[in-house]
Amino acid sequence: MAGETLVMTVTGPVPAGDLGKVLPHEHLFINLTKQIMIGGVINDADLIAQELAAFVEVGGRTIVDLTTNDNGRRATWLREVSQRTGVNIVMGCGYYREPYLNRNHVDELSIQELSEEIIREWRDGVADTGVRPGIIGEVGSEQHITSAEERVLRAAGLAHVATGLTVSTHAGRWPNGLAQIAILGAEGVDPRRIVVGHCDTVPSPDYHEAVARTGAYVEFDTIRGSSFYSTERRIGFILNLIRLGFIERILLSHDVCLVPHLLAEGGTGFSYIHGRFSELLLEAGLNKAEIEQLTIINPRLALTGE
Repeated sequence: MAGETLVMTVTGPVPAGDLGKVLPHEHLFINLTKQIMIGGVINDADLIAQELAAFVEVGGRTIVDLTTNDNGRRATWLREVSQRTGVNIVMGCGYYREPYLNRNHVDELSIQELSEEIIREWRDGVADTGVRPGIIGEVGSEQHITSAEERVLRAAGLAHVATGLTVSTHAGRWPNGLAQIAILGAEGVDPRRIVVGHCDTVPSPDYHEAVARTGAYVEFDTIRGSSFYSTERRIGFILNLIRLGFIERILLSHDVCLVPHLLAEGGTGFSYIHGRFSELLLEAGLNKAEIEQLTIINPRLALTGE
């Protein structure tokens, strides 16, 4: 249809209306061995194709892969897996966080030059592959935003202004999302085009509300059904924001990033949210339209900015 909004995937642009059920923060291939030695590498395309079959079985249609060059992005493998499984894969770009940043590279380039590298990938594709990103991220910080992390956040902001790509952040365990929003905003990013990641790892409803009030997306993205306590806590976070009137600012994902998270290794893989967790949300009082808002409409709008 003429004028229909398109989202860039690893196999080319896809109409936003065809994205279906989306997981907005996952990692199909990743290398976290700078911090996690056992289980920190996912690099088996056959295994991931098998895992995505379970995702399709629960109605899954699109996965946003937020791995960057800093931690093991595999552009051609993402394209191969997408072609094998029929799953839309939106690939991330930019620079991750400490200790994964290539400091020699990041420190020798200006913020403008760093942003131009992101823009070049968006325009031309990853070198020697032609695979183009559809989102910036994940980019961010942990306990403190270091000077290098601030520079790559600013580069992401400049790249957003040039490309229109949404920026998805890493803000794990410490409430850095508001500072990230401020840094990106100073470079011209509308908060409505920012996804603050790992909000459920910061157990503060006040923080979740503060992020939502800026207009940014509050992403509860470590939903893995690891225990009754962790699941109930995340359901509580979701219900709280909905009661406050922020259902349109919530995103849900698993952040599969370690081998033990995969179904084949005893985890819940990529199928938990659209399967059992959606059932638990119904039992908690949400209706089907609200779950569709969380799993289909919100991630589509987050990617497109519509």
